[in-house]
Amino acid sequence: MGKQRNNTQLDDLVAQATVDAYAEEEQLAGLFTMIAEHLAVPFETVVLGVEVTVRKVDLVPGGQIVAVCARGRHRQTIGILDLPLPTPAREGAEWIEAYRHWGP
Repeated sequence: MGKQRNNTQLDDLVAQATVDAYAEEEQLAGLFTMIAEHLAVPFETVVLGVEVTVRKVDLVPGGQIVAVCARGRHRQTIGILDLPLPTPAREGAEWIEAYRHWGP
């Protein structure tokens, strides 16, 4: 995912995203908001050997952040932590790293 961040940097990002959030659901919402606001979309990536366009990110029932991927008329959601990111990393990808680091 491009430049690796250390635990202190990731802790700082998580703290920024979860300020005033106490319950796990509130923290998740804070991290989702930062990913949604900062991740540069759309972008292309390859999923299972097929090129797709990531159109947006979404927070789905059950508390999972997903990427909404498109290829032609077809749409598919993929867990953001399972999404292969292109190299170089997209602007805002550090928030995905922070979400992975936070891990409930």
